[in-house]
Amino acid sequence: MTSDKVDRCGLWDDAAVRARIAAMSRRDPGRQWFGSSHHGYRLRPPLAEGTVRLFEQQHGVRLPASYRSFLKDVADGGAGPDYGLLGLTEEADDEEALHDLREEGRRTGFLSTPFPHTTEWPGPGKNGDANYSTGGSLVIGERGCGMFHRLVVTGRNAGQVWLDDPDWGGLTPGPDFRDWYLAWLATT
Repeated sequence: MTSDKVDRCGLWDDAAVRARIAAMSRRDPGRQWFGSSHHGYRLRPPLAEGTVRLFEQQHGVRLPASYRSFLKDVADGGAGPDYGLLGLTEEADDEEALHDLREEGRRTGFLSTPFPHTTEWPGPGKNGDANYSTGGSLVIGERGCGMFHRLVVTGRNAGQVWLDDPDWGGLTPGPDFRDWYLAWLATT
């Protein structure tokens, strides 16, 4: 699947995304590909415009166009890179590290604060530190081993998905949400 399955306005071709995920599932019936046993190649139902708008109003943000469109036209999370995509308001088990990150993202002003980074922030394994701000970003998935995918919601890099590895690598910039998700769909 290539980016031609997405029109110029950033709207998704729901049928093409679902067909590609179904093909991926058929090629991996034993759920051996990384993360597939967690998301099971299933997508949650899309969200209504009012649900997305309410989230935006509560947090004082406008979600990036490609992500917003994905939520409304394709799915509110499910199958995706690594352990899959979290739903916009999905609750995480309070025993998981993800729980604290989701709670952090719900704090008043957290998402509306502009994401401060424009370049990589080196973590402890790169002679940096883990003391960096992630305000203005929303955790949208877990990569595993204490690493998470963050969608930048506000600031200069709004729309990009950054890898957050506080124990080792720090923050690493990535592509726009649409390109990030399409790259996963193109695997295998």
